[in-house]
Amino acid sequence: MRSDFDRELEERLVRYAAIDSQSDEASAQRPSTDVQLEMSRLLVSELNAMGAVDVTLTDYGVVLATVPATAEGKTVMGWCAHVDTAPQYNATGVKPVVHRGYNGGDITFADAPDLKLSPANSPYLAQKLGEDIITASGTTLLGADDKAGVAIIMTAARHLLENPQIPHGAVRLAFTPDEEIGRGVDPRLPADFGCDFAYTFDGSKPGEIEYESFSADGAVVTITGVSAHPGWAKEKMVNALHLAAKILMTLPHATMTPETTDEREGFIHATTIKGGSSEAEIKFILRDFERDGLAAKGDLLRKVCAAVQASEPRAGIRCEITPQYRNMRYWLENDMTPVELARDAVRAGGMDPVSVAIRGGTDGSRLTEMGIPCPNIFTGMQEIHGPLEWISVQDMAKATQVALELAMRTATLTTPE
Repeated sequence: MRSDFDRELEERLVRYAAIDSQSDEASAQRPSTDVQLEMSRLLVSELNAMGAVDVTLTDYGVVLATVPATAEGKTVMGWCAHVDTAPQYNATGVKPVVHRGYNGGDITFADAPDLKLSPANSPYLAQKLGEDIITASGTTLLGADDKAGVAIIMTAARHLLENPQIPHGAVRLAFTPDEEIGRGVDPRLPADFGCDFAYTFDGSKPGEIEYESFSADGAVVTITGVSAHPGWAKEKMVNALHLAAKILMTLPHATMTPETTDEREGFIHATTIKGGSSEAEIKFILRDFERDGLAAKGDLLRKVCAAVQASEPRAGIRCEITPQYRNMRYWLENDMTPVELARDAVRAGGMDPVSVAIRGGTDGSRLTEMGIPCPNIFTGMQEIHGPLEWISVQDMAKATQVALELAMRTATLTTPE
């Protein structure tokens, strides 16, 4: 079913997706890449043009704005999406393609003739007959994660600003950088956001409301070997790469890795290895839904490093584990009001609410931990972080309607929840 928002959502996503805004974990600057600010400055311009107030681009790269209240409710709701795209796959030169009235067959890609998207490799696509599907052209990701969320929030905000007869409380908007590398929530953001609770629009299938995420740590293992000329290295050299390989081979392979786990199982994931025979570095991400499970994975990594260190005392092995975010359920389960409001809004949109645990995290995980309860709402994005990424315009329209239903519910909330 087509909605009044389809054309605007399509136009916004196509335009936003074509802007390179990939984040970079290796960068120490904030935001991690300058290109993200091009997207952020565009949003500032568009928000000012549509009549939003308090439009700001903070010195830490977050776009903030307000849709003023049209009713007496005192509760302030927030909407949040991130402008960066994932660093795991090429995101430069994105060429969005709209496939109108999907016919149920294979979708092909102009720049990658051998690549095909079909219900065989993306089963949800089978439910999208007749809908308008947006993909990239085959050599990049699309960036619907999370530019679909940006498009949804901008469309809903524009609609509220142009229709002041719709009763709603104040809605604060936040567009963050660097979510994909875990740096989207600056310590200053909760105070600057200035809302009682919020929603990230960064989810998948229609009806999904997520209030449980992984708990996450990052780990860096640094191995310092003993350097020697290879021609005269006998009983002198200690090759750091060999020790790095030993650490990786000692960790579990048949279990506790991303490719062997699903549902509520956590994992230890080696993401990068770099260096040479003198010094090497391995980066890991540790994930579990529970704090004790996450701690156990950190302990296991430390024990493996200690065992390899003991096998070669001339080397130096250092394991540093850094907290990233925690399961938002720990805080939301104390007051499920934001979740229940979202469920009511989803039902009002003609869908059944579904809550599943996110095998990942959102800016909402950090915001919730830092005092702003922030469940996650669907956008429709599918097969993210790769060339088969796609989204239905009609699914985005459903999320836009949920956003508007949520806004209207703030008109009757008289105290912060």
